[in-house]
Amino acid sequence: MNETTPKPLVLVVDDEPQIRRLLTVTLEANGYRVLPAFTGNEGLALAAQHRPALVILDIGLPDLSGQEVLRRLREWSNVPVVILSALGDEKGKVAALDAGADDYVTKPFNTDELLARLRVALRHLAKQEEAPVFQARNLVVDLATRRVTLHGKEVKLSVTEYNLLRLFVRHAGKVLTHRQILREVWGAGHDEDTHYLRVYIAHLREKIETEPSSPQLIVTELGVGYRLLTP
Repeated sequence: MNETTPKPLVLVVDDEPQIRRLLTVTLEANGYRVLPAFTGNEGLALAAQHRPALVILDIGLPDLSGQEVLRRLREWSNVPVVILSALGDEKGKVAALDAGADDYVTKPFNTDELLARLRVALRHLAKQEEAPVFQARNLVVDLATRRVTLHGKEVKLSVTEYNLLRLFVRHAGKVLTHRQILREVWGAGHDEDTHYLRVYIAHLREKIETEPSSPQLIVTELGVGYRLLTP
């Protein structure tokens, strides 16, 4: 961000004054403008009025759940949303990600990690309209030609493996829950078939990871799902 680039506007929806203050100070010091909201309804109104570049949304709000705020927001906006969740609120994290959140950060959070997650979410939005070629480390995926190479050599994938990798590429940097992946790749009715997913993730890692036992591309988000790391 330089002086000629408008500072991205971040809407912070959280009912804890100390969290809002911390986020405001941190974000403003790192080149963002901040728009705070105390309740879910206020956050929705401000999002419609100001069209922020990104939303930081607490799961526990005094009027609406974070999931409900997200559901309403997704009816008309694709703005990146990063969830703030209480420690151990695994069910809430999964529900929010299933509802369309881009990422989550657990309270108490590390500010450097939060800033990194925000940058990834903004990059993901910016790349959605770019040429359909993804590259990370030694892996290149060309969605137009359906060609996958590792270290310059073509990788042969089954139809299911390719569909799984394509889903990760389309949402690179974003956490995908087990349920989201199963619905997209295997279809309705397979929400609970996590054993399929584990098997195919292992197969895919064998083919695209330099060291499958220590994956650097498709990483596990414990109890939640998986994420394809961006360059």
